[in-house]
Amino acid sequence: MAKWDNERRVLNHEHTKFWRYTLQDVAEPNLQRDVFPYDEVCRIDFDHKLIPISPAKEIFITDTTFRDGQQARPPFTGKQIVDLFDLLHKLGGPNGVVRQAEFFLYSERDKEAVSKCLERAYPYPEVTGWIRANRKDLKLVKEMGLKESGILTSVSDYHIFLKLNKKRKQVFEEYLDIVRAALEAGIMPRCHFEDVTRADTYGFCVPFAQALMKLREESGVKVKIRLCDTLGYGVTYPGAALPRAVDKLVRAMIDDAGVPGELLEWHGHNDFHKVLINATTAWLYGCAAANGALLGFGERTGNAPLEGLIIEYIGLRGDPNGIDTTVITEIAHYAEQEMGVNIPLNYPLVGMDFNATGAGIHINGMVKSREIYNIFDTEKILKRPLSIMITDKSGLAGIAHWVNTHLELWGDQRVDKRHPGVAKIYKWVVEQYQKGRVTSISHGEMERQARKHLPEYFVSDFDRIKAQAHKMAAHLIEEIFETRQMKSMKPRLIEPLLKKLVSDHPFIQFAYVTDMEGRKITKNITQVVDKAKYERVGLHEDYSDRSWFIEPLKDGQIHVSELYTSKITGRLCLTVSGPIRDEEDQIVGVCGLDIKFEDLAKAEGEEEIKAPGTKIRAKGER
Repeated sequence: MAKWDNERRVLNHEHTKFWRYTLQDVAEPNLQRDVFPYDEVCRIDFDHKLIPISPAKEIFITDTTFRDGQQARPPFTGKQIVDLFDLLHKLGGPNGVVRQAEFFLYSERDKEAVSKCLERAYPYPEVTGWIRANRKDLKLVKEMGLKESGILTSVSDYHIFLKLNKKRKQVFEEYLDIVRAALEAGIMPRCHFEDVTRADTYGFCVPFAQALMKLREESGVKVKIRLCDTLGYGVTYPGAALPRAVDKLVRAMIDDAGVPGELLEWHGHNDFHKVLINATTAWLYGCAAANGALLGFGERTGNAPLEGLIIEYIGLRGDPNGIDTTVITEIAHYAEQEMGVNIPLNYPLVGMDFNATGAGIHINGMVKSREIYNIFDTEKILKRPLSIMITDKSGLAGIAHWVNTHLELWGDQRVDKRHPGVAKIYKWVVEQYQKGRVTSISHGEMERQARKHLPEYFVSDFDRIKAQAHKMAAHLIEEIFETRQMKSMKPRLIEPLLKKLVSDHPFIQFAYVTDMEGRKITKNITQVVDKAKYERVGLHEDYSDRSWFIEPLKDGQIHVSELYTSKITGRLCLTVSGPIRDEEDQIVGVCGLDIKFEDLAKAEGEEEIKAPGTKIRAKGER
């Protein structure tokens, strides 16, 4: 492994004594090709030095779902961010096990979501930002009123020389300059040591960390450091060498740079399937915070799954410290049902089959002892009953158990094993094994049989598409209601907004705004191909007797009609409508959108128009 010859000297800060390392401002990048040969699998080097574990006095979890997590998928809607933030608060409990959540601050959507999360006034998780190392971005943090923000301070020569096209000393000074600016602005900086597992630990990282600690002493404000394992190179093997050794990286910061463990945070990626063990190992060697994301969201291979960190935290500590583990299942359901996330069946803790076994377990075995195949009482801890794999040995009770578990039927809703449909499903299962089958019945096969023989327990495909259409249509109108143009109730400002909406979404047939008397104040805004069909619909058309106009005025909510056939275009449509409010939050009008149902259903998979549900109320009349 590459070695660096570093000058060291002792530095005394009152009662503090630690080694000081000087910045090595090399002329050429040290890419450590003996460890990271680009055309081969990277090496794991050993120095054979063992160090004892030394956990921080307090360990906790920080979240990056809304920052790094968003880099792995289409952007969250504002409502999804707030809903997930609420769930994080509930999951982490009153003692702040989930201590912080970081956010992007660049788009209006992100800013609005941050504002709404701040309005919750939760003690935990604290809302923090993430910015690049420049004063323009720092201004965003100040404007949002955040007390802390992460700052991108890349530390490897790969980033310094090849990405930034600079030298070590130059970025060293630039980073310190932005940290000083943050401190002057009253913002606690959290420096993200990007690509730390490929960096020159003692030639750049430790000197930089020492300089940050000096600024901390001078200002009296905490300066945090996040160790970012950007490409998942970190390893936990005893005797592994820097820069890949997680234990030695953490101790280098604490022992050689003088960084208190409470100010250290580990952020990893899963490129080599080590993301969770690397994060928990950082805990064991003195790093207070482990950073993760819900369901392991994150760019490329993802971050440490926050739900996994929760379970490891409880295991290491020995008690939950206020954590509500059942929220893990709530989060998984929300991700699947409201965000369209496809969770693999065998995904730990939350996948449909995570607590099932294909080793032949059946209902009789479960009666004898559920502990044989279950990691812990998943029904108590995660609200996830033990799942079984269906075979010809499952019996009627096993079939009924599968139906009740997978359809989440409780109490009086549960299907009894004597239901005729259960007997028919079991007969089909037995026939499969009589034909020579040796594998268990898949959930897909079981669901098809259950739909066939127990149709009363399923929503039809038509109803599902209809419900999704309601969600999508309602989201469209929610987005435009908060705009300055809509609040003005001035047609000259509203019409360009509606024209763009119609242009962007071909399934919108007709868009319009009425005043409080139900009179249409906007010109006919339609798709070009339908323009002639609406010629007889004039300005000031009276819609005061239509339920899509009346209902929003009654309760101030968005309403979506039942399906109807448009008298103008002959298409199957629905109408979504909602109240327009002025700057004083008073209702001043109603906006309506006529949606072509078939075209909307085709667009169901487009993430940018998906949205959480809304109440289905009045029937459409147009």
